[in-house]
Amino acid sequence: MARSKSSGGWLKEHFDDEYVKRSQKEGYRSRAIYKLQEIQQKDNLIRANMQVVDLGAAPGGWSQYATELVGSNGRVVASDILPIDPLPFVEFIQGDFTEESVLNNILAVLEKDQTKTKADVVISDMAPNVTGVETIDQPKSIYLCELSLDMARLILKPGGSFVAKVFQGDGSDAFLKDVRTSFQKVKVRKPKASRPRSREVYVVAQGFHQ
Repeated sequence: MARSKSSGGWLKEHFDDEYVKRSQKEGYRSRAIYKLQEIQQKDNLIRANMQVVDLGAAPGGWSQYATELVGSNGRVVASDILPIDPLPFVEFIQGDFTEESVLNNILAVLEKDQTKTKADVVISDMAPNVTGVETIDQPKSIYLCELSLDMARLILKPGGSFVAKVFQGDGSDAFLKDVRTSFQKVKVRKPKASRPRSREVYVVAQGFHQ
């Protein structure tokens, strides 16, 4: 079947993309790691020995990068509805983290070390399957953001950090306002690896408090 001009253009853009080429050369699973890498370089959220929870982790690029930062005494717990190929030093839990059984599995992994029963950082690069219709896609996107924030409030230790992808549009300002009620410092980042035409930005929140 012949490809449409638009899909052909997207494929060319994708394979010409400097971050796609870098991720292939450096052995990362997706170009998305460079978004987290830039946030990390600016905000230094993830450090050695920390516990990190990666929500919507597939295909695993963010988890892969996080393991490098936490080191052998840290822990990365990844969760997604989709399966991912196993990653060294990443404990993967498949399923919907809003379901009690999946949540309990995540909590059980976090509580393996009795000295660290909470997460230091929660990261989320989740996005819905898009239809191309903004009035459908945007509410779905904000809903995922709200779910990730609820999870962060549940499992973060005091002073912890939270990163979530947000698409600017209806509901994004309200979400940002909600984040500010639980964190001392909140910034919005647009990493260079985010395509310029994309409305995606990343909310970076530090200093969690109940």
